[in-house]
Amino acid sequence: MKAFLTASLILLSPALVLAQTGTTPDTAAAKPAAKHVTKPAARHVAKKKPVVSTNRQNLKSAAINAAAGIEAADAALTPAELAIAQRVYVGSLPCELGATVTLAPDPKTPGYFDVRGKNFSYRMFPVVTSTGAVRLEDQKAGAVWLQLSNKSMLLNEKLGQRMADECKSPAQATVAENMKEHPGPGLLDAPVKTGAASAATK
Repeated sequence: MKAFLTASLILLSPALVLAQTGTTPDTAAAKPAAKHVTKPAARHVAKKKPVVSTNRQNLKSAAINAAAGIEAADAALTPAELAIAQRVYVGSLPCELGATVTLAPDPKTPGYFDVRGKNFSYRMFPVVTSTGAVRLEDQKAGAVWLQLSNKSMLLNEKLGQRMADECKSPAQATVAENMKEHPGPGLLDAPVKTGAASAATK
């Protein structure tokens, strides 16, 4: 009987050893699987995005304009550009549709202007033009302020939009009124003949 039990134990020993070694790799394999499951969960929490503000576009525009302002502040203006800056009408200018655009010179950087209105803010500097019109630009944002004798307008060249039109300082309003009262000759109007010219045609 003892011999039978001893023989049985000897035969079962390899099976027990194999069973133990068989469970060890499974346990080891199970541990990395558990780690693999928990890591993505931790990453998902870390990547959680904040709530998007309704003014996100305005904040982004302000950040872009601030960066453009920093770059523009480093650029020195030429004497011609500084001369243009002296001709810019400053203050709050009423525009069409009840809009208002405010131009304020930068006291720290001569020649630069802060141009503000509803939903926009730009830092602009003068640019020399071939027509002689006063032109301010915020090249980073693509914004352009054009000042003519009778009105000013704000354009966004990147968006292809006219953001404000018919903006007038008191001086521009006077010129616009004079143009209404005394309009110049139209393109299709016949030229006015002088006495000498009419005599020459006879």
